[in-house]
Amino acid sequence: MDRRNFITTGLAAAAAVAVSGCNEGNHVAIDYSKHPKTSADEQKTIHVNKNKKTTITLATSWPAHFPIMGTGVERFAQKIKDASGGSLEIKLFPKNTLVPALAVFDAASNGQIDAFHSGPYYWKGKNSSFSLFSGIPFGFTAEEINSWMLFGDGLRLWREQYDKYNLYPLLGGNTNIQMGGWFRKKINSLKDIQGLKMRIPGLGGEVFTKMGVNTILLPAGEIYTSLERGVIDATEWVGPALDMQMGFYKVAPYYYSGWHEPGSILELTFNKQSWNKLASEHKAIIDLCSSDLNSSMTSEFHYENIHTVPKLKAEGIEFLQFPQEVNIAGKKALEAVLAEQSAKNKDFEIVYASIKKHLDLSRAWSDISLRHYLNIR
Repeated sequence: MDRRNFITTGLAAAAAVAVSGCNEGNHVAIDYSKHPKTSADEQKTIHVNKNKKTTITLATSWPAHFPIMGTGVERFAQKIKDASGGSLEIKLFPKNTLVPALAVFDAASNGQIDAFHSGPYYWKGKNSSFSLFSGIPFGFTAEEINSWMLFGDGLRLWREQYDKYNLYPLLGGNTNIQMGGWFRKKINSLKDIQGLKMRIPGLGGEVFTKMGVNTILLPAGEIYTSLERGVIDATEWVGPALDMQMGFYKVAPYYYSGWHEPGSILELTFNKQSWNKLASEHKAIIDLCSSDLNSSMTSEFHYENIHTVPKLKAEGIEFLQFPQEVNIAGKKALEAVLAEQSAKNKDFEIVYASIKKHLDLSRAWSDISLRHYLNIR
């Protein structure tokens, strides 16, 4: 279309262009009426300057070409370029190439970079409520957290919290349900996990700490060696596909189903000023392509996991479940953690109240629909 017609049609045309460039997944329609009101700066309409290319610096917490998470962001960047006709380009910086993997939040907050791709629970030290936006133990599945984010209060609350740090988040993927972890020794009772040294982040880590586990945070590159040498006794990572590539099955043969991360959000977060300066057409393209990234990554995790399970079984790996007393202790520990954090942090209390309301409704529906179907299937 010519330039004049593009300006006249505005965001509707930009959205059409973006959809044509983001055609490799199902798109979730976003109800903008539920999003936070835009600021005066955001309300200003800025159009694309056809004589100038806009470049966004985006750092990730993953190595270059890291399966699913890293490659998903790479595809996202290419789609942005294609959908914008080359007027918008994402310049990717994998972990440690521009800033350290877990320094991306601060780097975007202070304007060192324009955006980052990572996970909200890594920043719980800044505000404990951030861990809730990733998901909670015994909580949301991927579908449920997306419904809370997009049509409930999730995205609004998330943006209100991040706004205090000069940041503007979008959904950037979901790991789908994660496994409970790899253990060097078999778990037959609650006593067997007490005293173990385990790598596990987020609220799940706090729950395991309450259960008597010595939880440890380690960067990805150190986990295998630490497990092999007995520095740690167990680790969780993601699920079969990524776990097998990490090689954990070679040094910790007991693989347990999990409940600590039933559906964990990943984030595509912008420096607020960098976002506000973008042309309205570019914002629309990014919004649509981030929606595609969110849905396609969730599906890709499912696809890769189901094709990896037979490979792990061929290696002699047995898929196990925690003893019931461990599960019961986990639920009690979660209640204690939620109560403690809600008492300490008003933000946490507000976000969790919204999650609980949504989760209670979702549980009532899934009990008469999905649970019934899976049981008879």
